[in-house]
Amino acid sequence: MSHIITMYIADQSRLMSYLSGDLDEHQQRTVRDYIHKDAREHQASLDRQGIDLGLSIPDALDHLLAGRPDADGDCVGNAYYGAMRHIIANIGSDPIEFGVYSKPSTFFGLLDDELRRAGVPADLLPHGFLYADLPDEIPFSIPSPLDGYPAFGRLPLAKTEAVADAYTAVLEAIDSSFVYDTKLLIKTMQTEHDEWQSALQYGHTMDTIFFSIQG
Repeated sequence: MSHIITMYIADQSRLMSYLSGDLDEHQQRTVRDYIHKDAREHQASLDRQGIDLGLSIPDALDHLLAGRPDADGDCVGNAYYGAMRHIIANIGSDPIEFGVYSKPSTFFGLLDDELRRAGVPADLLPHGFLYADLPDEIPFSIPSPLDGYPAFGRLPLAKTEAVADAYTAVLEAIDSSFVYDTKLLIKTMQTEHDEWQSALQYGHTMDTIFFSIQG
């Protein structure tokens, strides 16, 4: 099965505010007019495929917004993570497709080994941020998806240049089979750093890359 990795650039504190259980008027409109609409469309797609997660995506969204994702069932984590993606997608940038991988966790785990061997610090390795999960600051536990997908990752924009520089420094020292994807990471991280620096000049507060891995 192929897994699609998509990036969203967002303000992490803004995400936290949607999970506080106390939405302001603007947030309520955003939920009503956009996030709930996407959740309903997601659920309709699941219904057409005959997929029952034991909890609908709109109900999972309501649980998250109320700060009580406490449904029981083997697959409710899939519903909660699906609903979370709609929150992030609506408060962040347009989606940016990073790539499609058949076994991303395995591949980026091997890339971690290669980069680590070449001297890249542990906190800059790709598997770590691609699979970092949701922010630790979320004040409640969310059930994990069955089989690990969908998955989330995150990386502070303040670290993107360090990632690009570290990978560039070891590019000639890693196995050739990893060069293409490492170059893709370098280009992506440098681009996001440059755009973040430009956005800061105009008062934008986005500070995090969120990775959504579907499949």
